[in-house]
Amino acid sequence: MTAIVDYGVGNLFSLKSSMEAIGEEIVVTSDENVLKAADRIILPGVGAFEDAIKKLKDTGLDKVVIDEAKSGKPLMGICLGMQMLLEKSFEYGEHQGLGLIRGEVRSIGEVIPKDLKIPHIGWNGLHLKGDKHPIFKYINEGDHVYFVHSYYGAKCDESTIATAEYGAELTAAVADKNVCGCQFHPEKSGDVGLRILRAFCEMGVGDIC
Repeated sequence: MTAIVDYGVGNLFSLKSSMEAIGEEIVVTSDENVLKAADRIILPGVGAFEDAIKKLKDTGLDKVVIDEAKSGKPLMGICLGMQMLLEKSFEYGEHQGLGLIRGEVRSIGEVIPKDLKIPHIGWNGLHLKGDKHPIFKYINEGDHVYFVHSYYGAKCDESTIATAEYGAELTAAVADKNVCGCQFHPEKSGDVGLRILRAFCEMGVGDIC
């Protein structure tokens, strides 16, 4: 069973529907006991980093997510959820993240050409890094996924497992042991996204994702 963390931020309906489409037993919850009982956890997120991390901490679920990840349970962050896995964000100030993956969140405006629009919205091909990561076992180099973001994961080269081109090479996905994150939205990425979610859902406690 996979649990989606419900802390008041995120497009939970689309994600829940995608998980149901691949036949996964899914629950959307803010109950820490349910999160602890789940086989794996997904941390979604849309909007501003400061607001989202505050809401997560106000619920006390930040500690649950961190503890479950440290226990070896597979954890996936999606979009802003991925960014919150990093150490800090510089979106409208400086804010501390969950620190589960080394790196920081920076504006894509710092690295892309000035004539490109922000936010970056649209379909981009994935460039897989190193040995194909387990969450990508059902997809191929160049497969397209859907992005909507103005900020990206910086200084996380060691954990970067995929990038995408938007005037610069931007972090598309990261992973460290049982914790992984996608800057793109797998739940909005058609069959490719469903295959990524399916691969994640095949992982259990102690697996390297």
